[in-house]
Amino acid sequence: MFPGVFAKSTPDKPAIIRAATGEQLTYRQLDENSTRLANHLDTLGLRPGDTIAMISRNDLHMFEVYWAALRSGLYVTAINHHLTAAETGYILTDCNAQAVFADAAVADAVAEAHAIPGLSAPDRRIAWGGQITGFGSYDSILAGASAAPRADQPRGTDMLYSSGTTGRPKGIKTPLPQGQVDEIPDAYTAIFAPMYGFDADTVYLSPAPLYHAAPLRYCGVTNSVGGTVVFLDRFEPENALEAIEQFHVTHSQWVPTMFIRMLKLPDDVRAQYDVGSMRIAVHAAAPCPVEVKRAMIDWWGPVIHEYYASTEAAGATFIGPQEALDHPGSVGKPLLGVVHICDEDGTEIPTGEVGTVYFERDDVAFEYHNDPDKTRKAQHPEHQNWSTTGDVGYVDDEGYLYLTDRKAFMIISGGVNIYPQEAENVLVGHPAIYDVAVIGVPDDDLGEVAKACVQLDPAFAPSPELAAELIDFTKEALASYKAPRTVDFVDDLPRTPTGKLVKGELRKRYWPKTVS
Repeated sequence: MFPGVFAKSTPDKPAIIRAATGEQLTYRQLDENSTRLANHLDTLGLRPGDTIAMISRNDLHMFEVYWAALRSGLYVTAINHHLTAAETGYILTDCNAQAVFADAAVADAVAEAHAIPGLSAPDRRIAWGGQITGFGSYDSILAGASAAPRADQPRGTDMLYSSGTTGRPKGIKTPLPQGQVDEIPDAYTAIFAPMYGFDADTVYLSPAPLYHAAPLRYCGVTNSVGGTVVFLDRFEPENALEAIEQFHVTHSQWVPTMFIRMLKLPDDVRAQYDVGSMRIAVHAAAPCPVEVKRAMIDWWGPVIHEYYASTEAAGATFIGPQEALDHPGSVGKPLLGVVHICDEDGTEIPTGEVGTVYFERDDVAFEYHNDPDKTRKAQHPEHQNWSTTGDVGYVDDEGYLYLTDRKAFMIISGGVNIYPQEAENVLVGHPAIYDVAVIGVPDDDLGEVAKACVQLDPAFAPSPELAAELIDFTKEALASYKAPRTVDFVDDLPRTPTGKLVKGELRKRYWPKTVS
């Protein structure tokens, strides 16, 4: 379904609510504004298969842009607003964005990308929240665009970016759905709406940034079935509980760090808020400690569900609350794709043995945009319809999947993926550094955080001041969340005779003995 359907049946019902201010878009407003934007994009010459981008803090306008793209047969790329100009410009260039919509408060990276050689940020730049040189006014464009209903509305989809171990973000591109936006559901609605009971009575709380895949898509699911989305500007544990009570939230999605921070609130604070309206609380993005999941079920009741998937949608497993108690640590059984566990040669291995997790689909569900080599490497060496994102785990004799490692030493900090080679590539250019490795180390709050292990050039001496300088040096080139939190100075780093860094050996210095 498409929100336009509900603009006819429930025009004054809130489609989107900003919890911080109470501002909202009704279904009538969402339908009309996304129609106006779609018509404007059409006058600019955009056609099905083209791409638009948006970079913003959580904002009501993001939903208008999202649905304008989806009802025009376009790809829409949401970009992390914390990225630097170079990082933003790379994505805009790679996805060949024909237009970009930006929140004025975070639009600098878009504007500055124009000055970077080799990058081609689009000339069609539109900003809300203020006037920015080089940007058209969102409000003026919306007011001047036609509100005439569109006769043809081919369904578009998202094209989102997931960073890779090479340090370059990867655009994940799936074929455009065949059909009209008001005739066929998107894949997420088709799968998750019946599974989790999303319907017109749903009130879905989104506490996470909307540039991430799951929050954006789950909001789309909610509007596709006529429910109401409530979003937070940013996650704060008590504010989230307050929103659940105030808006009688029925569905929500979280990362384990959010659970941890809510659980750390004083008992009397937690007791102030009624969470009894919650029917489904989904978590994903990072492994959830068994104790944390058990504590959340004790607090919220048997409403805690988990799925394991990826932006690539290679496959997915699901586990409910009772299953999680019965199979602690598991991420569930597959409902999208068939799981195969393989060794390094691609040979399938027996139940209980640890190996690379592949999902078998009827066809290759995704490709990495402009990177056929990366696409090929994600496929099984003999079965092109088996794909992996590099996770390692095993399956028990009941078919439940357990993950034992992350994607090639990727750091998952508070549900955010951090690829250490990006920071390593920056740090190696500092004159004080002879050798460097960035790894994830345990953190009680975020699960893990980035640490730089640095072997200094003999001309330099370790000091707290130098450690701070190296962290700042990284932040000058990369978004701050990608920089290491701490620096350890070491005598040497473990490398093979051929020079390959053995991160598994390095991690053993910081992680419990059970972690390799």
